[in-house]
Amino acid sequence: MILPSIRRCSAVASAFVFAATAIAPAIAPAHAAAPSPKPRSDSYVEQARDIAQAQPGPHEGEGRTTAYPFFAHAEGFDIVFRQRSLHPGASIGEHTNDKDEIYYVLSGRGELMLDGRRRQVGPGDAVLTRDGSRHGLRQLGDEDLTIIVVYRKPAP
Repeated sequence: MILPSIRRCSAVASAFVFAATAIAPAIAPAHAAAPSPKPRSDSYVEQARDIAQAQPGPHEGEGRTTAYPFFAHAEGFDIVFRQRSLHPGASIGEHTNDKDEIYYVLSGRGELMLDGRRRQVGPGDAVLTRDGSRHGLRQLGDEDLTIIVVYRKPAP
């Protein structure tokens, strides 16, 4: 009755060979199988001072702000990445989101209204506002409140 034993060994050996050939590319050294990536010609750097735009407080907010719309003209880039400085007395008016959005506070202090609750925010605070959430932000004190705003662009 050696024959079933040989068949089992043969099946195990076949499975091992199949597995080894299937995963070999994944575990091969990077220099052996990985083709070098094609460099992208549309990558670039933007400097804040070159794109600064004086604007009123968005969403019918108060006061003056400076917006830095990084990569606004990048083709095929579906993320909005913007820095905004709210100057003393400025605000982003209360509004209901039609998308998920993140505010990240770089400097200064502010009062955040998020879904009816108010709290102070400062450097290092990240705020996630979800689609349907209501929020607004007001600058406090003498220093500009500077934030980064990130969200996906709406589909065309």
